[in-house]
Amino acid sequence: MARIVRFHELGGAEVLRIENVDVPEPGRGEVRIRVKALGLNRAEALLRSGKYIETATLPSGLGLEAAGIVEKVGEGVEGVAPGDTVSVVPPRSMIRWPAYGEVATFPAALLVKHPASLSWEEAAAVWMQYLTAYGGLIDIGGVGRQDFVVITAASSSVGLAAIQIANMVGAIPIAVTRTSAKRRALLEAGAAYVVVLAEEELEARLKEIGGPLGVRLVFDPIGGPIFEPLTAAMSAGGILVEYGGLSAEPTPFPLFTVLNKHLTLRGYLVHEVIGDPARLERAKAFILDGLGSGGLKPIIAKTFPFDQIVEAHRFLESNEQFGKIVVTI
Repeated sequence: MARIVRFHELGGAEVLRIENVDVPEPGRGEVRIRVKALGLNRAEALLRSGKYIETATLPSGLGLEAAGIVEKVGEGVEGVAPGDTVSVVPPRSMIRWPAYGEVATFPAALLVKHPASLSWEEAAAVWMQYLTAYGGLIDIGGVGRQDFVVITAASSSVGLAAIQIANMVGAIPIAVTRTSAKRRALLEAGAAYVVVLAEEELEARLKEIGGPLGVRLVFDPIGGPIFEPLTAAMSAGGILVEYGGLSAEPTPFPLFTVLNKHLTLRGYLVHEVIGDPARLERAKAFILDGLGSGGLKPIIAKTFPFDQIVEAHRFLESNEQFGKIVVTI
């Protein structure tokens, strides 16, 4: 048996329980790891509260990211052996392959032997943020040198990953944040410019920064009313990559701006990269190269022990964090 986090009803962080559960043997093509650290994602809070794209079957486990040591391999697994140090590319279903536990089972194809230079905490904070940002900026957006890139929710782990990736390819990252509280930290994290929504008019400031060429790409998980000023500041032929829907307000479709500038508004989920072996291999190579060179380095907001998983989820939903929340075991 092992200690596993589960919930028996939908609700707030308080529904999470640590329970002793019998862990099945890994199936064909699967690997069981002894977990050392977990990376938390907003998707887990959404699943727990019944608002995620996947519907929990109660009682349900949860979690998408982990790092640890291979404990046992199933039939047909090659290239991974007990004792290997690995981190996990997020699976399509966290209900089928939940990460929150002392041990966890995943498809072998999703395990990566991460650089030895990474701590357990850093290794657990790699794949969701960098794969999501890579997919939007590089795989879909084709961002390159001197492109202006607007990154909203910039202090999130994905936002910070996008800033680092933009800098790696010579683009110019513009961080958008709600208040000035995180302005200095965003500049120190690599943002070339910071736009504060509470203090500045978004469209005018982006046009001032982008100049006559305008903004080449917008990378946004929010939606809602900011669609109109964002698209108004974009260059002709620009692309807005939408990878979330955090705003509770309706998202207007800026019809005439899209027509006049022949813009592309592109919905995106990281699973389209993870689910395509060729695209995933290119993404992994890019990210591992960045980790090795130091161009990519996970920023950890706060670390919690496993027994404080409820407190960790409350902090996740506070929006106070700057970077990734990690739980250690």
